[in-house]
Amino acid sequence: MSSLLNQSASLIAFVRAVEAGSFSAAARNAGTTPSAISKSIARLEAELNAKLFRRSTRMLSLTPEGQAFFERVAPLLQAIDDSADALRHTGGARGHLRVSMPSEIGRLLMPRIHSVFLADHPQVELDLTLVDHRVELIREGYDVIFRVGSLADSDLKSRTLAQLDMALVASPAFLDQWGNPSSIDQLRALPFVRYQLNGHTLPIVFANGETLVARGRIGLDSGFGLRAAVLEGMGVAYLMKCTVQQDLDRGDLLQVLPEEKLPARAIHSLHAFGTLTPIRIKLFADFVQQELLRLNED
Repeated sequence: MSSLLNQSASLIAFVRAVEAGSFSAAARNAGTTPSAISKSIARLEAELNAKLFRRSTRMLSLTPEGQAFFERVAPLLQAIDDSADALRHTGGARGHLRVSMPSEIGRLLMPRIHSVFLADHPQVELDLTLVDHRVELIREGYDVIFRVGSLADSDLKSRTLAQLDMALVASPAFLDQWGNPSSIDQLRALPFVRYQLNGHTLPIVFANGETLVARGRIGLDSGFGLRAAVLEGMGVAYLMKCTVQQDLDRGDLLQVLPEEKLPARAIHSLHAFGTLTPIRIKLFADFVQQELLRLNED
């Protein structure tokens, strides 16, 4: 064990070579030479008494032993990087950041994620998944996920970022055809494009306690789909107001029963790093919070 601990540079060289796909790419990323990377890995193979790579002039691939070793070593090195990163109180974010967030929130934030966050943190590589269904943070390998609504009890570290206003909306053409309701009872008679979670239509609860179960022939499982459908005049939709504010401003959508207040819904960030939050996650969550507060005020 002590011999392997003395091979830390070789372990890092091995993982970086796998991630980069070649010794030369790993050398460029590390600011060294392909020969130095090759010698480090040769020392590691000698220590392990096993071949880790199949080498050819055209490609570099792992042996079964190399694959098994990588699957064990790479997460350990990432955990070390994350722990060191969490203890840094100054400096910018860096490293790989894998994120999941709701589709329409991602659509709204994408331009400024690129022009502001990534511009401010050039050492960050971001993988962004835009889905509305609930992902498994640990099993699916996310660093941080963003969820709207109530949270189930879990061991994940959560942070409430904002309270987002909700709205009932429809297209002018739809309201011309069906009429603009003046009460919740009249609203019940209109067809909706229904938001579905795990195959179930979620009820709409008003601030006065009344509940409406949306009815309609079309059910969708994403904010992206709901917005597209309501813009096409397929029904009334219940959406985060910030995701359709531009449509409302242009007159492409109209707010339905604006006098009936709808409770705001919380959006949270969640991660599995406990109290040692890597700075790249903290800074990205800070950025998302600032952007959501700005959008919610528009």
